[in-house]
This record gives sequence, structure tokens and C-alpha cells, in this order.
Amino acid sequence: VQLQAYGGGLVQAGGSLRLSCAASGDTFTNYVMAWFRQAPGKEREFVAGIRWTGGSTYYADSVKGRFTISRDTAKNTVYLQMNNLRPEATAVYYCAANPGRYYSEYDPTGYDYWGQGTLVTVSS
Repeated sequence: VQLQAYGGGLVQAGGSLRLSCAASGDTFTNYVMAWFRQAPGKEREFVAGIRWTGGSTYYADSVKGRFTISRDTAKNTVYLQMNNLRPEATAVYYCAANPGRYYSEYDPTGYDYWGQGTLVTVSS
């Protein structure tokens, strides 16, 4: 499985960005796909997740109502729409894939596959 994340950049506080993650190498039927982020000096944290089949979504409390995760099964792509961005959202964002392992959707332990990361910088 390969994950290619892109779409990061520099944006002012209050602005929006859409991240994309192109996935290849499997059918992803039983997968949970997610976005995590890691800010300088901090641990990697869960941002949002989505079940490939059915589309159930999961969000960190800090992004609920502002970020939206979605997937296009025909394009094998997962998106993260980020609105009303805050400076504390500055981080490297990683897409990740859990192939159906029995871990919480929020737990990075269950995610076997990771993309290379894309940097999001939010200026104040």
C-alpha cells in the first residue's frame, strides 16, 4: 500500500486548505483511512478518520465543525477539508491506513501504512 499526501501550504488564520491522499496497492474495502498531524516538539495526534466502506467519520474534538474528512472510492483518494484554520493547526499532516486491525480508529498503533506528510503552516 502506498499513500501520497499533498495539498499543504501556507495560509492565514481563518483561511482554508484541502489536503488529498492518493492511495494505491489494495482495494481498501475494510480499511479505516485517517489524517494525523505532528507539530514541532509534540507527539503525533489523530485529526480525522473515515471508514472506506460506509463512510463513517471520526474527528478529534479540536477540529469538529471546522474540518471534514471524505473519500472518493472511484479515485482511491481521501480528502481533508480544513476551514477556519488556527495557528495551532500548524503541523506536518500525515495520511494513514488501518487495514482493519482491532484498534480504536483514534489509535495510531493500528495504522500500518503512512504517507510522507505534507506541511501546513497557519500564520496569525
